[in-house]
Amino acid sequence: MSHPLIARAAAREVRQAAAFRDAAAAMTGESLREDFEIERQHAPRLADAGRIYLVKRSGKPASERRKTRDLEHLGSALLRYCREKGEGLALPEESGTLELLDYQVRVKAVRADDPATRGIGRIDLLGLIDGQRLAVVRMRFVEPGARRCGVGDTPLHVLLDGLAHTAIASACREDIAREVAERFGREVSPEPPVLIFLASPRYWELCRKRSAQKGAAWIKELTRLAREVEAETQVPVHYLALRLQGDPGWLYDEQGPLLEGMPLIADAWEPGADRVKPKPRLRARAVSPVDEIVEADLSRPARVYAFSDQYLAGDRISHPILGEGVVQGLAGDGKIRVRFDESEKVLVHERAVSA
Repeated sequence: MSHPLIARAAAREVRQAAAFRDAAAAMTGESLREDFEIERQHAPRLADAGRIYLVKRSGKPASERRKTRDLEHLGSALLRYCREKGEGLALPEESGTLELLDYQVRVKAVRADDPATRGIGRIDLLGLIDGQRLAVVRMRFVEPGARRCGVGDTPLHVLLDGLAHTAIASACREDIAREVAERFGREVSPEPPVLIFLASPRYWELCRKRSAQKGAAWIKELTRLAREVEAETQVPVHYLALRLQGDPGWLYDEQGPLLEGMPLIADAWEPGADRVKPKPRLRARAVSPVDEIVEADLSRPARVYAFSDQYLAGDRISHPILGEGVVQGLAGDGKIRVRFDESEKVLVHERAVSA
């Protein structure tokens, strides 16, 4: 198979919300490294077709929102923001700064439906970490008021798809580096690219909303895979949240999409979110003690039941409706428990007879 990571990303169990956690648990960094190398070997190369990665766009810019093109418009707005500010996007903690080069970067020169490259889309954002290391950014955007993510768009699906595009960028790094040098006068380091999974906070919230326990379980698996992938391929994987100002977070002017305010990037989840709580031990249900059955005392004669008589445990009585029974003991003041066959009844005794 020429593109095993693309095939993995398209698998049914990977795209199902109820199954992707188990699918992730079955994967290892070693198996993904093997697929990563195959993707690199079969990576499409634009240079062979005489085409480039970083294109200069012409034509009329977008002037209104179209939800099917949110990622494209958001990518354009982020790139414009960085260029107008003359600075990159600050990443959390010590992850560095992301300087954007281009958005919606094509990586294949053949038709979209060509069997040889089917499933390979465009890179949402291409950039540099701390000015030198290539970064592949896969984005997901869900507006703040959304109640669900896209069908089949699980975090595992995006991760595998992102790894496939990172493998392609790694295979074509020299061609990309040459274009970056020519256009921006910048040098790209020979290190493997960084993969950044950048999604809106609402996307992460919806992925975790099913239940806290399931959320922690899939976060644990994706965190593990990121750690193992970096150890096997030297490709760091970052799960990040992009917080925008406003809803959806960008406007339109004569130059196209424009962010409403400063974007903020943070970790996708809080520390310890991947800690799966152990299942609570099942507590034994309180069981009422089984009363010992008192057998009839055959040394005492059987008596016809009368509520004025006194009865002791073991006494045999004959009740006009309930039949033959054996007194089991007291059931309170002026009451006795009497066993009739398989049932037990409470009867009165020692009651005075009215005049």
